[in-house]
Amino acid sequence: MTAAYRTTPDQTLTTMPPGIPYIIGNEAAERFSFYGMKAILYLYLTQYIVDASNQSAVYKKEDATALVHLFVAMAYLFPIIGGPLADALLGKYRVILWLSWAYCLGHLSLATIDGRNGLWLGLTLIAIGAGGIKPCVSSHVGDQFGRGNQHLLSRVFRWFYFVINVGALTSMAIIPRTRDIFLSPENGAAYLHFLPTAWKDAIFPHFSPTLAHHIAFGVPGVLMLLATLIFWLGRNKYAHVPPAREEFIEVLKSDECRRTITKLLPLFAFIVIFWALFDQTMSTWVEQATHMESTVLRWGDWKWSMLPDETQTFNPMFVLLFIPFFDLALFPAISKIFTLTPLRRVSIGLFLAALAFAVSGFIQMEIDQVGPSGQHFRPWIMWLVVPYAIITTAEILVSTTCLEFSYTQAPNRLKSIVMSLYLVSVFAGNMLTSVINKLIIRKDGSSMLEGSSYYWFFAGMMLIAAVGFIPYAMFYREERFIQGDNGEANGKPARK
Repeated sequence: MTAAYRTTPDQTLTTMPPGIPYIIGNEAAERFSFYGMKAILYLYLTQYIVDASNQSAVYKKEDATALVHLFVAMAYLFPIIGGPLADALLGKYRVILWLSWAYCLGHLSLATIDGRNGLWLGLTLIAIGAGGIKPCVSSHVGDQFGRGNQHLLSRVFRWFYFVINVGALTSMAIIPRTRDIFLSPENGAAYLHFLPTAWKDAIFPHFSPTLAHHIAFGVPGVLMLLATLIFWLGRNKYAHVPPAREEFIEVLKSDECRRTITKLLPLFAFIVIFWALFDQTMSTWVEQATHMESTVLRWGDWKWSMLPDETQTFNPMFVLLFIPFFDLALFPAISKIFTLTPLRRVSIGLFLAALAFAVSGFIQMEIDQVGPSGQHFRPWIMWLVVPYAIITTAEILVSTTCLEFSYTQAPNRLKSIVMSLYLVSVFAGNMLTSVINKLIIRKDGSSMLEGSSYYWFFAGMMLIAAVGFIPYAMFYREERFIQGDNGEANGKPARK
C-alpha cells in the first residue's frame, strides 16, 4: 500500500466519509450488472439457449432451477477466498479492483459465446468476480467509519442496501424488455414502431433470440465496466486499511476470534434456510409467473402485460419503498414500545419468510385447479405482489441487519473473514435449493413435490428454523468492534 493512501479512518469526522459516494456508485452499477444478467438467466436456460450450430440446448425446469441456484451458490462461496486475500495479503481495495476485471470478462463471455460452453465460462468468471469482491465491499464500507461517526453505521448499511436495490430495480426493469425487443422482427416492430421505415426494413429481419441475448447480456457487462471505473476514481478518498498477514494469523488463532466466530456460526446456520427461500424469487417464482395471466392494464385494444421475469422487480421496488419507511418511521415507533435489537429483527424476518412461501403455496393451488375445459386456472400475475411484499420485509429485517451485525461483531483484523462467513450462508442456502431440486426428481422424470407441495415444503422448513432461532437470540451476548479502537471491543458486552 503506497503512502499516498490513508490507512485509517478520520476519527474526528462526524459526518459521512468522503469515499462513501464512490463505493455506493460502484455498488449500484455492479448490482445492475449482476441482477440484470440474473433476471433473464432462468428463462434463457428454459426457453432460449442454443448451441454453436443454432440448435436448441434448453434445460428442463428442475435442471434450470438447480443450475441457477448452483451459480448463485458459487458466487457466495468465493467470498471465503476474497476475504482472506483482502485481510492477509492484498487489502480490500486491490481485491475489489482486480477481481472486477474477471467479472467483466464473465459478462463478455455470456454476451459473445453461444451455447453451454459460453454459459458455463461466463457464469464461472462472474461467480469468481462477484463472490471474491463481495465481503470486501461491505467491510470496506465499514472501514471508512471511526469513533466520531460510528453512529451512522446502521443507517449507511441500510442505505447501502437501498442503493443496491436501485441498481437491481433498474436492471430488472430494463434487461428483460431489452431482450424482448430483439427476440423477433415482430417484437421489434411492436416496440420500435416510431423508427423510419428504411431503418425497420434494414434491422428488423436480423432480430432473433440469439441477438436478443447477446445484447441483453452485453448491457450489464458495460455497467460492470463502469462500476470498476467508478471504484478506481475514488481511490484517493478511501481509508485503505492495510493487510497484515502476521497479525491476521495471530488474530485467527486467538481465543477472541474463536469465541466470536463460534457465537456467530449458529446465526449464519439459521439464515441458510432463509436464503434457500429468498433466492427462489429468481427461479421458481419466475416459473410460477409463466402460468399466470400477464395482462396488467387494458384500455380498448391497448394492453400492457408483465413479462414473467419482470415480476422480480417487485422485490427491489419494495426495498426502495420500505427502507425509508422502516428507517424513519416504523423502527423508531417500535423502539418506543420495546427495544428492537438486531437479533429480534432477524427473528421476525424468518417467520415472515415462511409466511411468504405459504402465500406462494396458495397461489400455486389456484394455478393447479383444472376447469371444465381441462385448462388450468390462470390467476392474475399481480397476485405476486403479496408474497413479494412479505419476503421483501423479511429480507430487510434479515439481510441488512446481518450485514451490519456481522461487521460490528467481527474483530477489526477479521472484518472480511467474518463477512465472508456470513455470505457463505447464502452459498449454503442456494446449494440446499439446488440439491433439493435434484433429489425430488424421480427416475421417470416426475417430481416428488408437485405443484403447491413444493412451496409448502419450503415454508415448513423455514417455520421450523424460525422457531429454533428464538432461544439462540435470547442468549446471545453482543460486542462491537470499530476500526480505530485498537482491536478492543467498543463498550462493555451487553446481554441482548
